[in-house]
Amino acid sequence: MDRESHITAAEAVHDDAHTEGYASAAAGTGRVPAPHSPVMAWNEWDPLEEVIVGSLDGATIPTHHLTVIFNLPRAAQPFYRFASGFRYPKFMKKLAQKELDNFISILAGEGVKICRPDATDFSRKYKAPRWSSRGFCVACPRDPYLVIGDEIIESPMCWRSRYFEGDAYRSLFKEYFRAGARWTSAPRPQLTDELYNYDYRVPNLKAGEPMQFTVNEFEPVFDAADFVRCGRDLFVTRSNVTNLMGIEWLRRHLGPGFRIHEIESRCPQPMHIDSSFMPLAPGKVLVNPDYIDVEKLPAVLKKWDVLIAPRPDPVEGFMSKISMCSPWTSINVLALDEKKIVVDASQPTLIKALKDWGFDPIPAPFLSYGPFGGSFHCATLDVRRRGTLKSYF
Repeated sequence: MDRESHITAAEAVHDDAHTEGYASAAAGTGRVPAPHSPVMAWNEWDPLEEVIVGSLDGATIPTHHLTVIFNLPRAAQPFYRFASGFRYPKFMKKLAQKELDNFISILAGEGVKICRPDATDFSRKYKAPRWSSRGFCVACPRDPYLVIGDEIIESPMCWRSRYFEGDAYRSLFKEYFRAGARWTSAPRPQLTDELYNYDYRVPNLKAGEPMQFTVNEFEPVFDAADFVRCGRDLFVTRSNVTNLMGIEWLRRHLGPGFRIHEIESRCPQPMHIDSSFMPLAPGKVLVNPDYIDVEKLPAVLKKWDVLIAPRPDPVEGFMSKISMCSPWTSINVLALDEKKIVVDASQPTLIKALKDWGFDPIPAPFLSYGPFGGSFHCATLDVRRRGTLKSYF
């Protein structure tokens, strides 16, 4: 793909004021600014200009493994055990694709440039020296990649079925790199049996059982979706896919110009912060009260408005019953700017709450996407948001 067919010169070059603002803001981060990079995003709410949206092409039900099955709702586990390694049924893809196409139309209607990963056959089996697996899909580009400023950071994911997922993004990232973006990969993990706690059982936190995780500290692993960005501050939850070594790797990589704050999750099967803690705008964060103890939030948030999310409205239908996600993906919203937020149309209580808090929610149906791994925030990766690096605390 020719770069000019993907990003025009006008889109790729920021104005002088933006470049100067970036250079000034980046001072003290230990990073040399890359002016005119097509990749530039510092937070979750600056005006969205370009985004990668996931794809269902080649989607395959992930190979059975404890890191997969113990992160699924109990009701959905039998389906994923039985169908492990098979392609998703066509009727499921058709339902999800209809909603995805509508979501893409909304983004395009708001003036956002849309990019897509390459089509990939994830049903093919591959082998490492000590394990083998089939793939999964590229429905959720938020999971394997984190954009910090002009840098794309590949995360070392612990699902064996996602080991080669990044191949679908290579052609895009090569274009971004040639145009000036940074492109970094965390150490590629071995994913041998030593990493996994095979005696893991879902803890009963209500009974006071200690927290357990499917991964230990054998090597650094993390999903990018366990982090959210607020300028110089990032927030993270340790989870069944993100260990302490992974958090520490990113902390050292970003350096002293950034702060990473850990938030304790009360979810018995924690995976991805964006269904528990979702920054929406400067000074405003949406919190899931079932999974986050508001009294234990990091001290830097004391001056922020902590918006307690309403309990998810009940939903019906086959696709919701076999969703990979908890009902709390209701707060897995995508901010287009500090006011406009794309939210699932099945959640009228949350939509009303967002309006009451001063936001402009854009409802869209998206329940059928759940069996492929997430909702609006999961299904996207910010490439460019119009704004500069700031400290909001």
